Amino acid sequence: MKMKHEELEKKIGYSFRDRQLLERALTHPSCGNVPNYERLEFLGDAVIELIVSGDLFRNYPNFSEGVLTQRRADIVCSKSLARIAQSIALGSYIFLGKGEEESGGREKTSILENVMEALMGAVYVDGGFEEAQRVVRGLFTEAVESAMRRKNDHDYKSQFQELIQRTVKQEISYKVTRQEGPPHSTVFYVQLSVGGKALHEGTGNSKKEAEQSAAKSAIADFDKFYKE
Repeated sequence: MKMKHEELEKKIGYSFRDRQLLERALTHPSCGNVPNYERLEFLGDAVIELIVSGDLFRNYPNFSEGVLTQRRADIVCSKSLARIAQSIALGSYIFLGKGEEESGGREKTSILENVMEALMGAVYVDGGFEEAQRVVRGLFTEAVESAMRRKNDHDYKSQFQELIQRTVKQEISYKVTRQEGPPHSTVFYVQLSVGGKALHEGTGNSKKEAEQSAAKSAIADFDKFYKE
């Protein structure tokens, strides 16, 4: 077990002083009545988001709040975290209960995402913010560079879906409220709602275009709507 721990530590570039923290970060709730990764996952989620947000703010001064929000969502979304976990074969180090093991838990995106967050939370607790910052930057370099190379013609609906799934976890709906103009140049108005609360109205020459417009506006104003 010690060899496995050292192997993972080498991959992430950090050696734990408290190995129990590392074990906890790798322990799935299916293991039963033992400390698991859930609390560290909660912390790691915030640690990753803070570090990524700070770096985007400092390194891309000409990007608007809305664009930075979109890019951050790309970087810290479930698929991105799972890809980073796969790049270090994180699944092979996870402690799973028998049922979760048999159901392919080591390859599940949700589990890989959770353990990646827990691992970063454990680094923060064990080594402090500067060490966590160094480790996150090292592991997330490719994800950040990939996100920042993308053009602005995003699928805003998918971006907003990821953002909602990672935060408020409420249902998103799009509703055409009205149509204006002749058949050959109709303008569609679509209302975007989250959890039954109307957020933004988008317009476009098709229903799809109007939905994208509404999602784009909602991303830009997300922090205003959900500021604690």
